[in-house]
Amino acid sequence: MALWGMEQIEMADDIIIFPEFDKIKNEIERLRIELSMLLLERDELQFVICRNIEAKYTLEFGSIEYRAYEAQCTALRLKRKIELIQAKRNRQEPVSIVAIEEILDQEFASYQKQLDERISKMNEALQWKESDVLSESDSKELKMLYRKLVKILHSDMNPDAQRELFEHAVTAYKNGDLATVRMIDAMVGSETLVKQSGDTIEQLNEEKRRLQNLLKKIQESIDQIKTRYPYTMKEMLENEEKTEQLRQQYEEILGQYEERIFFDTIKIE
Repeated sequence: MALWGMEQIEMADDIIIFPEFDKIKNEIERLRIELSMLLLERDELQFVICRNIEAKYTLEFGSIEYRAYEAQCTALRLKRKIELIQAKRNRQEPVSIVAIEEILDQEFASYQKQLDERISKMNEALQWKESDVLSESDSKELKMLYRKLVKILHSDMNPDAQRELFEHAVTAYKNGDLATVRMIDAMVGSETLVKQSGDTIEQLNEEKRRLQNLLKKIQESIDQIKTRYPYTMKEMLENEEKTEQLRQQYEEILGQYEERIFFDTIKIE
């Protein structure tokens, strides 16, 4: 009778545990789906939407922005040149313009580097403009396949995933390379490679907390992206009046620097 009583207790425990076990597993699966969608949203925001915004902004303002920054660099260089010449004269030392120019080249090397980077961005924007745009159906397929790869290969979803393969998938997604994404999907296959969370309630709860924390962090990163350039230019680029206002501001800045350059050049001569 005692043995029968123990079996009855074990059966009773099973009745209490299994519904809770299944409930947490279902919650974990829901969190995984939500996480994969949020990861897709973040990557689309970073690699597609923001990239498109930046390219449009560069095509719209890259030239005038470059000219304004170049004029700023020239004005600052002339101001510094005047300071170096004046310092030589104050010490009653001979003024060597060649030597001063060498000093200025060293001091303003970082400015030249930034000018070169701006040219590179303009070239990238032109390449983006000339690149082939995916059709609506291809774009949907790209997102669908990429989300599937995120669920299987992303380290947050599956710690044992092939990271190198996922990096290739990210690069292909960034470049809108549907053929490569299809190839990686074929390599992965249709198997669910996501690591199981464990067999105990404690392990399941730990996995649930991990996924909840990840969801919070990724949502925070999405919110941060939306508060920074280039996403902050989105509204302005969609408004012709604001676009024209910004263009006029750049023209005014350029004019101010060109005026300074004119007078400082005369002063040096």
